[in-house]
Amino acid sequence: MRIENSFIPIRGVGETTERRLWEAGITHWEEFDGSVVGPKTADRIHEFVDVATDHLRRGDARFFDDSFPSGERWRLYENFRDDALFFDIETTGLDADRDDVTTVSCYRDGDVETFVRGDDLTAGALRDRFADAPLLVSFNGARFDVPFLERSFDLSIDVPHLDLLYPCRRLDLTGGLKRIEREVGIDRDRPDVSGEDAVRLWREYERGDDAALDTLVSYNREDTENLERLADHVTTRLHETCRPPDATF
Repeated sequence: MRIENSFIPIRGVGETTERRLWEAGITHWEEFDGSVVGPKTADRIHEFVDVATDHLRRGDARFFDDSFPSGERWRLYENFRDDALFFDIETTGLDADRDDVTTVSCYRDGDVETFVRGDDLTAGALRDRFADAPLLVSFNGARFDVPFLERSFDLSIDVPHLDLLYPCRRLDLTGGLKRIEREVGIDRDRPDVSGEDAVRLWREYERGDDAALDTLVSYNREDTENLERLADHVTTRLHETCRPPDATF
């Protein structure tokens, strides 16, 4: 689903009214003709579309992140997918005050880059990487990855963010990332490596085992690259569940 198919950001338009519009064949902003809804709501739709069209033309994901209900922000994905930044971190524990970030992988436009503690993992590198991304995509990143990075590197990561944990829950896909990947048919090159192994691998690298770092980086990169496949799967399924059966958008 694209942003232009959505009427739910508009005051006075909830899920029921949006579905009535779709069922009437009004599935895109440009198709709205003032019918189906009352005159006041119609005026608000016309006003929103005028403003939103300009923001969309400029690639302003922030406007739509602020406009959409939190549970519907997955609808930003298709519009901003090609330039989205998928990211994942590994740490030595769960407490940002005591534990360290060991690796951060970022996947964007088909390329993946991994930053490593003690090498190129710096506040400046992360700030540059996140700065121009229109949309972040993670799994549990809103509660864990972003706060951990902000605390550890004194950053402010204020970018529209699709945390796949929540749309997955809407589809009854629960548990950790690896379990959900298996359930939806996403394979891994290293299915035997877990988050607990990631901590062990870092400790082994600190003791001089360079191969352990290679395995850790590979694991972190796979986490990140698989987010794109999961986002594609989840947003497609949500689209299918919310649109009318006969709709063609």
